Amino acid sequence: MAPDTFRTDSNAADRIAAELKLIERLVPVTRRTVHAGDVLYRAGQPFATIYIVNTGLCKIVQTAADGREQVTGVHFRGDWLGFDGLADARYTCEAVAMDTGDLWCVPYAALLDAAAGHPELLQLLHRAMSRQHGRDREALLALCTLGADARVADFLRAWAQALSDRGLRTDQITLRMTRAEIGNCLGLTLETVSRALSRLARGDLIRFDDGGARRDIRIPHVGALAEFVQKSAGAALAH
Repeated sequence: MAPDTFRTDSNAADRIAAELKLIERLVPVTRRTVHAGDVLYRAGQPFATIYIVNTGLCKIVQTAADGREQVTGVHFRGDWLGFDGLADARYTCEAVAMDTGDLWCVPYAALLDAAAGHPELLQLLHRAMSRQHGRDREALLALCTLGADARVADFLRAWAQALSDRGLRTDQITLRMTRAEIGNCLGLTLETVSRALSRLARGDLIRFDDGGARRDIRIPHVGALAEFVQKSAGAALAH
């Protein structure tokens, strides 16, 4: 049997493809080609548009009143961005492209109009909101309950899971983030992230490809990463 790292979730990939097809059929979509570093929207700008990732990756950056920036999430194909602007009609964070990709820009007013006549689109909108809420809750739980090594392991596991959900191989991932950005996202220093990655590699939970940046990471068994996180969480609760 092939290693579990080569399995992909065809059901999830089919679901995402069907959702994108539904959106494209029912809602006026403007396609925007973005490149790494391009900003989709900034905190304080008036809210009018929901962004949907068709290809590429995007990150969400929250800025504190004192200027500190926090990476709060990474978004893949099929993810929706911009819900932070709903409450006060202004975006509260910044969305930035992490590589070249195709973003769909959907006017929120047009989305609501279409959803009023198509219950399946309204359900899709609610599911997208619910999934985002779930990811935010899981990220907070990891910050509160996991040690450094387990946080980094869970970050890699979640990235691999996102690839699997989109029908992509999970045995190797190319991180589009620096060690400092990963640390920022996980509430860790750059040095702590580097040490955690080295310990995971020594435990053969991950392997590095040759290269100076070492952003290409092989994952022999995604299940082993998940088991490591679960054991770490259990040990933390025991104490």
